[in-house]
Amino acid sequence: MITLTEQASLKVKEMLAAENNPDLFLRVGVRPGGCSGFTYGMGWDQEMKEGDETFEQHGVKIVVDKDSYLYIKGTEIDYKESMMGGGFSIVNPNAVASCGCGSSFKTALAEGKAEKCDD
Repeated sequence: MITLTEQASLKVKEMLAAENNPDLFLRVGVRPGGCSGFTYGMGWDQEMKEGDETFEQHGVKIVVDKDSYLYIKGTEIDYKESMMGGGFSIVNPNAVASCGCGSSFKTALAEGKAEKCDD
């Protein structure tokens, strides 16, 4: 399961409303790259693919492709506002290492494709 906190759900709903397309849902996934080997991706989609995992949290539909789900099963996505702005944070119980910015990780079973860090 992928968990979206209530605060993250509120932000996603706000952003989805701005898109003005009731068919859109949140797609979460990973791809090779980043400092540690895999990077997270989140965006809008409206087409399901074979093998997609689907979850609903606080009224938000979340879809993850079957390959990504192996690396992010059990992940929690949160959203926090601060004086410096706001942003989503991801807590992935499968990650055994991550980069300093928190957007790249590797798991015990897969290292992905690490790239040079942009400092």
